[in-house]
Amino acid sequence: MMISSIGRKKPNITDSKDDSLPTPGMFWNSLTSIQKFAIKLFKISTTKQLDISSTNHVIIMDSVPTLPFDLITEILSRLPVKFLLKFQCVSKSWNSLISHDPNFAKKHLTKSTTHSLNSLGFTFPGILTMYPPDFFFNTFVFTNVKQHEHPSQECNRCLRAKKVEIVGSCNGILCLAYKEFIQLWNPTIGKLKELPVLRNPHHLNIAYGFGYDSVTDHYKVVVVLWDHCGDEKTQVKVNTLGTKLWKNIEEEFPFGSIPDQKSGKCVSGTINWLASSRRWPRPSPRFIVSLDLRNESYQKVLLPDNVEVNDNSLTLDVSSDCLCMISGHDVWLMKEYGKKESWNKLFTISYTHNPRLSYSFTKVVYIFEDGQVLLQIKMAFVRPQLMIYDPRIATFKFVTFQKSFYGSRFFDLDVSKYGGLVVSIESLISPCS
Repeated sequence: MMISSIGRKKPNITDSKDDSLPTPGMFWNSLTSIQKFAIKLFKISTTKQLDISSTNHVIIMDSVPTLPFDLITEILSRLPVKFLLKFQCVSKSWNSLISHDPNFAKKHLTKSTTHSLNSLGFTFPGILTMYPPDFFFNTFVFTNVKQHEHPSQECNRCLRAKKVEIVGSCNGILCLAYKEFIQLWNPTIGKLKELPVLRNPHHLNIAYGFGYDSVTDHYKVVVVLWDHCGDEKTQVKVNTLGTKLWKNIEEEFPFGSIPDQKSGKCVSGTINWLASSRRWPRPSPRFIVSLDLRNESYQKVLLPDNVEVNDNSLTLDVSSDCLCMISGHDVWLMKEYGKKESWNKLFTISYTHNPRLSYSFTKVVYIFEDGQVLLQIKMAFVRPQLMIYDPRIATFKFVTFQKSFYGSRFFDLDVSKYGGLVVSIESLISPCS
């Protein structure tokens, strides 16, 4: 029999005797039941004994699995990214599939079910902290909390100035912006793309947007520029990932308006901003300006016809892949994009913890499977906080963050900085491809 010692040493993929064959015991101890099932599929196809020792990581085998590579690809596409990154060292073909095959990355994206809430770290600049959704029910358990260090020193200087923001997240790629500096970063796989620097925007207001058009398979970053007085025309520029230039959209920001929020929200291949009239006083109610990423044309998305909608306290975001709006204490969801009649009031937040305290709800961060909602709340003289609200029984609980030691860094989440929390799926999609 042939004995192969694995231990802690990282295998050299160039030494692999068979370019398509796995070493299933390599990460046996750390796999979940789903991953163990995948390993069993390999064992089934082995014609002779395959014995794995959990104590010394030794594989004893007379033969190796002979599964078709198409089936191996199907199995791998269902595994979490963290295991795929380890499996890159199994063989040259696996490394090529996981690291360099955009079709496999897209296939994996459609099957991935691992979601994390992403927030930039605040005590140590340049640290992105990824929280799983259930973390917010028990902030003393750090088992699945992950931290990623931003690879760009330039951005780290911006972070120290506390001005960088997360524009948005799309298919695992985060868009980060600080004035004319814009970056696309997939922290899960550690890939970073610096976009061309915008020219002389310092005297202008800037609004950003980041999204994906599934028809053309293009990721695009959009910026809207206008002066402080609002007297001159707005400029709208678009960069398509993979190009080196910012293209001007001939038509300025439409309907005589300017964005009311710094980051547009991506839904159904469009970027959406709450907008208002460019000139004061505002002659008309606020509305949503939508930019279609495919044809780079605008449309107006109307708010609900409802006297309960408070035009002065609106916030716009995305939840469950739909536009989500908070008006006062009311949470609205546009179930069918672009159709005004599809606005549906999900619930009204019943919160009277301190009637004398001025506060407002600014963001629906996450809706859990059981219907509970993670909300961001802003109160007078207090930094914004997170709150878990159960609309079924009208109960709430504030999320308490401890200045806890995790790994080698202290962190304390402050949702008022760096664009706050965004929901992002872990993926193999590279911003560099």
